[in-house]
Amino acid sequence: MPSAFPADFLLSRLLHRDGLMLIIDKPAGLAVHAGPKGGDNLERYFDALRFGLPNPPALAHRLDRDTSGCLILGRHRKALSKLGKLFQNGRVEKTYWAILRGIPAERTGRIDLPLRKRSDNPKSWWMEAHPDGMATVTDYEVLGTAGTLSWVAFYPRTGRTHQIRVHAQSLGCPIIGDPVYGGDADKDPALPLHLHARRLVVPIAATKPPVTAEAPPPPHMLDALRDCGYLPEDA
Repeated sequence: MPSAFPADFLLSRLLHRDGLMLIIDKPAGLAVHAGPKGGDNLERYFDALRFGLPNPPALAHRLDRDTSGCLILGRHRKALSKLGKLFQNGRVEKTYWAILRGIPAERTGRIDLPLRKRSDNPKSWWMEAHPDGMATVTDYEVLGTAGTLSWVAFYPRTGRTHQIRVHAQSLGCPIIGDPVYGGDADKDPALPLHLHARRLVVPIAATKPPVTAEAPPPPHMLDALRDCGYLPEDA
């Protein structure tokens, strides 16, 4: 399958670089790795990010195909091991921005709702709230509203698959463009998911301040963000 992007396009989306890791701004709509059916994916473009090392970097964590924003790559095996422990111990601070259909009843809050994976057949699965599921915790804050829409920051304290998407649904306010956990209006395949990994804070070195990276919101979210009160830094 031909590549959808130039081989070096990630160079222009590099947010941070040091000897251990890279942080890139992942575009929405591109899977991080090849699925069972193959297809274009982020890993195909990692060769341009060697910066003199013998091997390309590798994923330190994951983002859904339709989620944009901050993604960490480890530059070698020891770095990946260190980053893996930071994620496992909940030491990487993550902030996501989302546009929701509806306005949460409380301006700030914590969602403590265990999740488990469900599947009716091998080709279809989703996450559901269930008391026997894995412990899953997300804090949130409403940053702005416009009519029946809200701009919400989510701070996941665990790292479960589809965590923010299911927790937003549990508030009665699904994320715009979510065909699985949203309503009928979000089943349109042309409507992008309005979920963005805005910020990461990574304590990668014990003797230095944590590394902080922010990714600008993707174009498809800008109109709704501005309606809800977002002011771009370059405005």
